[in-house]
Amino acid sequence: MRTLCFCFLMLVQLTASVIPLMAEEEPSAARGYQLLTEKTYLPPDFDQAVFDDLWKVWPEDQRKQAEAATQAERRQMIFDYYGIMQKPESESSPLGYVVTNEQKWVMNCFACHSGKVAGQVIPGAPNSHIGLHTLTEDVSKIKLQQLKKLSHLDLAAVGMPLGTTHGTTNAVIFGVVLDSLRDGEMNFDKTRPIPELLHHDMDPPAWWNVKRKSKIYSDAFMTKNHRVLMQFILIPRNNARQVKQWEADFANILAYIESLEPPRYRWPVDEQLAARGRIIFDQNCARCHGTYGENPSYPEKVIPLAELKTDPVRHQSLPPAYRAALNESWLSRYGKDPVVEAPAGYVAPPLDGIWASAPYFHNGSVPTLWHVLHPEARPQVWKRTVDGYDVNRVGLEIESLPELPAKLSTVERRRHFDTTKFGKSAAGHEYPNDLNEAEKQAVLEYLKTL
Repeated sequence: MRTLCFCFLMLVQLTASVIPLMAEEEPSAARGYQLLTEKTYLPPDFDQAVFDDLWKVWPEDQRKQAEAATQAERRQMIFDYYGIMQKPESESSPLGYVVTNEQKWVMNCFACHSGKVAGQVIPGAPNSHIGLHTLTEDVSKIKLQQLKKLSHLDLAAVGMPLGTTHGTTNAVIFGVVLDSLRDGEMNFDKTRPIPELLHHDMDPPAWWNVKRKSKIYSDAFMTKNHRVLMQFILIPRNNARQVKQWEADFANILAYIESLEPPRYRWPVDEQLAARGRIIFDQNCARCHGTYGENPSYPEKVIPLAELKTDPVRHQSLPPAYRAALNESWLSRYGKDPVVEAPAGYVAPPLDGIWASAPYFHNGSVPTLWHVLHPEARPQVWKRTVDGYDVNRVGLEIESLPELPAKLSTVERRRHFDTTKFGKSAAGHEYPNDLNEAEKQAVLEYLKTL
């Protein structure tokens, strides 16, 4: 009888463990969003007490404004200062952080992949406001004042840039470091060599275009799968067993990413002009960027650098040995999801929702679509407004400058995009020079409709 009861209990336990696995077998977009916004995969970056005091290390004029503000106003000021996005469904909760019951703030993917367009937060849009290095520096200052230990991100910022311009991050190199310290089975090994690091800033891509791609990243070197999304949680404390236990979570997260639809343009469109623009686009741009509307197509074409002539640093930053190692690792299912070890250049991305994904180019160097279409007029230095949107030029509302102003503070320098700096060139993609001004204006109008 005891044996029978024991077997029955084992069967109940086994059934209980199998049912959730079966329920998770089909990835769920809703579950993916829940995991992103509620589950923690990294240690906390700071706690609520640190967040509440961040304004105390700001420049004097902004510090005085924050001191005179209400608690709710001050919270929004902190969000705006560092480019932290608010959950659309909440009046106070961040989208890019999970705030635990213990009031610890833990970063998630939305820190970079949720943006504010004309003042409205759009999950999946590039976060063109994020000031990760500035935030981390200020967090470290407050922690020292409060006699608290520094976190993994605080320590990382001492040895490498997290982003030299607000709106961009050094995310590619984060991945290189974390991947390089893992063997093919995802075991952490601090003795493994890290390749020479070519630090550079990247503009986060729009998530709603992921579903149109079979390969990801700006050079389309990695076959799309959910495991690749896990590279940014490969910190030492997450061992191989833990990483692999989270695999189903990231299948759901990829399902969420692929469920996103591009936002619709909010302002009036000249339909006749846009119709002319579509014809011109299909004749001149579709061979690389695909077609739109009914029966769309996307060629996922990689353009050689010699032809494209955009900034080459991102392409140069991933050594062949690093790419080859990924081709043999768990992340690529040991090569079943092949890695392109020597990509020719950069992939021409899909342009769905292009109006909402400024700035442009992989490094975020071009502020509006008008500037994309007018290579000779791209500003050398520019600074965006917090919530402004340029309806005429379609993109960020900016102030253009001939050069970086002298005597700026470090934080103010990061609020200016200087295209003369390493990895930040706005050159290249000169194809629009084949169009006359009327044709460019028609194409610009058409791009609003995608």
